[in-house]
Amino acid sequence: MTELAAEAGITVRTLRFYRERKLIPPPRREGRIAWYNEHHLARLRSIAALLERGHTLGGITELLAAFESGRDVGELLGLDSTFVTPWSDETPVRLTPEELADHFSGDVTAENLAASLDIGYLAVDGDEVVHTSRRLLDASTALVARGIPLAAVLEAGRAVRTHADAVAAIATTLIRTHLVDPPTGTPPAPQDIDHLAATIEELHPVFQAVIDAEITMAMDRRVRAELDSWMRGEAGGGDGERAEGEGGA
Repeated sequence: MTELAAEAGITVRTLRFYRERKLIPPPRREGRIAWYNEHHLARLRSIAALLERGHTLGGITELLAAFESGRDVGELLGLDSTFVTPWSDETPVRLTPEELADHFSGDVTAENLAASLDIGYLAVDGDEVVHTSRRLLDASTALVARGIPLAAVLEAGRAVRTHADAVAAIATTLIRTHLVDPPTGTPPAPQDIDHLAATIEELHPVFQAVIDAEITMAMDRRVRAELDSWMRGEAGGGDGERAEGEGGA
């Protein structure tokens, strides 16, 4: 227990408290000896990350209990909607701490775990973690494999999330302003909700096409601009600039 507490950066008293609150699973026992493993350490690091995000221990207990009882994450976070068909068809991925580490070549630090939880990429589920999107997990893994630090990938993901939220706000504002009757200050009637849901679902492929087209054209513009700038820089720097880089290697 002392070694586990030290590795997790907490006191033995705190570890005992977590055990009493059932925030970590009981150890395997052989006689009077209690054996802890990497799953316990991963859980303690997850708890620390959630505490850093501002969650209370009571909230963390509820979160973990909800996962273990099989409740849906969207329901837990108050995102459940019975009348709007989800646009996203992302597939969550369950991972052990070891499998998560394998994806990112040992770059799974406490700071990166906290960032992943804060962005919403990861959630805690017992001794495992759940990545919310197979496609985002695969993309992050590929970027890290090419040499981009996981912290930089996560920071970029946070920025992309911010811009994606802004794009979604533009789309929903268009629908609300021009295709749905303006709010009257009273709760909408059932037929109004049905109309809104049907309108959103009908326009799903339209907005998806707009977003895909704009992103691909923006990438074309940026790549061309970067290449033009790079070529101009090489032409101006000459062999001296390259020699400086080789000398510093």
